[in-house]
Amino acid sequence: MMTLDTVFAVPPLPRKADARRTIDLDAAEQVARHIEAGGITHLLYGGNAFLYHATMEDFDTLVGWLASMAAPRVPIPSIGPSFGRAMEQARVLARHRFPSAMMLPCGDPRDPKGLEAGYREISQAAGMPLIIYLKSEDAFGRDRARGIEAIGRLLDEGVAIAIKYAVVLEDPKADSYLEALLWRVEKARVVSGIGERPAITHLKDFKLAGMTTGSGCIAPRTSRAFYEACRRSDWTSAEQLRAHFMPLEDLRDEFGPARVLHHATECAGIAKTGPIPPYISPLPEADVATLAPVARALREGDWT
Repeated sequence: MMTLDTVFAVPPLPRKADARRTIDLDAAEQVARHIEAGGITHLLYGGNAFLYHATMEDFDTLVGWLASMAAPRVPIPSIGPSFGRAMEQARVLARHRFPSAMMLPCGDPRDPKGLEAGYREISQAAGMPLIIYLKSEDAFGRDRARGIEAIGRLLDEGVAIAIKYAVVLEDPKADSYLEALLWRVEKARVVSGIGERPAITHLKDFKLAGMTTGSGCIAPRTSRAFYEACRRSDWTSAEQLRAHFMPLEDLRDEFGPARVLHHATECAGIAKTGPIPPYISPLPEADVATLAPVARALREGDWT
């Protein structure tokens, strides 16, 4: 059963070093077991798994594996970002039972009314509610007020059950969009979606329901402890625990979040992650050399 008052890990998706970069389910299972052993059981496969550009064959493989997972794991696939692709993927999801599917944010022409209509059709085709992923203020169209109202209706009517809020700002406290959003939707429906860096502000000042983590896939125990400290309002401990993630988070900001996590998972000795599929390029060897000791230190410190 899915709850929002928790940590959602957003894992990488390993691939084999063959011509087709086939999904490596054995390595993916190693990653999932590592995360679960650290106390995080909600697994959200999206951007860190490079699902924006996945083939339908890859998606079918991933969904079949996720559908085979047993409790206490709660697997959640992502679909889209285009309407046509999401509808094709929704038909695959309809063959399985998931608590929800996350809609990857679309950067193509869109408006609030059109997105609302599309999300309704996608949810109906999949037979499950959606998680709305807000990555920018215009994620639901350039008319902010109408976009927020459309999001509110989708939540009110059960077409969507949650929002992954991931608008990156230099100062997360100065977030007029999140403030406006929370006038329309319940805080209990919104999850902090940018990892540990802004999570204290989101959980303390905006009272959001839960959080997602990428770096927590390397150090799940520490990420879980960080979240529990936030829930106790033990902000001193939360800040101390967050500091463990900052070296890797800084590299993710510098080199790109998804590809850094992909390489970091292998550098930390969790699983071989293999090649990165297009349109993202792998890190240069020099950057991997910079990343490797940071990833290893984060994992080693997770169990001390």
